[in-house]
Amino acid sequence: MKNNCKIKVYYNSACPVCNAGIEKQKNRMEKCEIEWKDIDSDNALVNEINADLKFVRERLHVIDDNGNLYVGLDAFIAIWGNSPSENWKANILRLPVIKHIGRLIYNLFAAALYKWNQAKKHW
Repeated sequence: MKNNCKIKVYYNSACPVCNAGIEKQKNRMEKCEIEWKDIDSDNALVNEINADLKFVRERLHVIDDNGNLYVGLDAFIAIWGNSPSENWKANILRLPVIKHIGRLIYNLFAAALYKWNQAKKHW
């Protein structure tokens, strides 16, 4: 992804952990025009990316200005890759072994967080 881009970030504000992370991230974005799409406020937004509501509640989704879809850790890499102050994170996570391990950790954490949110009846 290139700097000065336009991306769409699909996130779940009903998850307090996710929402806190997104709120912090909104303040860090300097070069990238972002549409923040809260699927909790409007469940129909998942239709824009042809995704299941449960899956978008569980994992962050990003669409870049070329229409490429990034999910989970790759969505974070897409966001951080367009933030000059956080580009270093994206560069580290792009390394093959780190990326593989990072995806595994992200997916396990996302699944556990989803179950916790369900138990807490956040949706």
